[in-house]
Amino acid sequence: MPVVINGSTGISGVDGSAGTPAVQGSDTNTGVFFPAADTIAFSEGGTEAMRINSDAQIVHVAGTASLPSVTFTGDLNTGIYSPGADRIGFAEGGVQVGEFDASSNFLFNSGYGSVAIAYGCRAWVNFNGTGTVAIRASGNVTAITDNGTGDYTVNFTNALVDANYAVLGTSGQSAAVNNMNCVGRNLDNSVQTTTAVRLYNLVTNTSGAVDNPNIFVGIFR
Repeated sequence: MPVVINGSTGISGVDGSAGTPAVQGSDTNTGVFFPAADTIAFSEGGTEAMRINSDAQIVHVAGTASLPSVTFTGDLNTGIYSPGADRIGFAEGGVQVGEFDASSNFLFNSGYGSVAIAYGCRAWVNFNGTGTVAIRASGNVTAITDNGTGDYTVNFTNALVDANYAVLGTSGQSAAVNNMNCVGRNLDNSVQTTTAVRLYNLVTNTSGAVDNPNIFVGIFR
């Protein structure tokens, strides 16, 4: 039976429900109830709004882009919600702007008009290909192997998921001749692996291999 405090049903000795919470104020369908052992739940307007489960996790409602379940004071249509099972969505101004989908892909809207998978650069490098090869700056590249004139292997720090990636590159030198050359990839697929890719820096007018001081390579997947 409810315990009557100050003339209202304030605390009860029952578990209650979302429609009739065990702990309530004058608004009798808003308060705290206990849906299972070691579980505390909160209801608003007769509907469960949040709970703390038996593993001490705070469990929110899924929410929507216009009403994200995790939001901020003064900006209630911006925050985090779940658009579906195993998905995390991000909203700004009531509109979805990003998501981690059920396949662990990251989707975002960067002015393209819709949320789509972001295909990132998995590795990149800026290096001097003359003399002793030297990396100026890089991402996910551990070393450059000099195999001979204009012949380099880019070694990845972290292996890619497979060898079906795209290799983009260019190169240049300060001399008047062959100021900009192309980085051409060896057509033998055996040199494109999950841990490295072998490249030939070719002079565009002769297709001969040449060392260049400025070589830039990007790996996309």
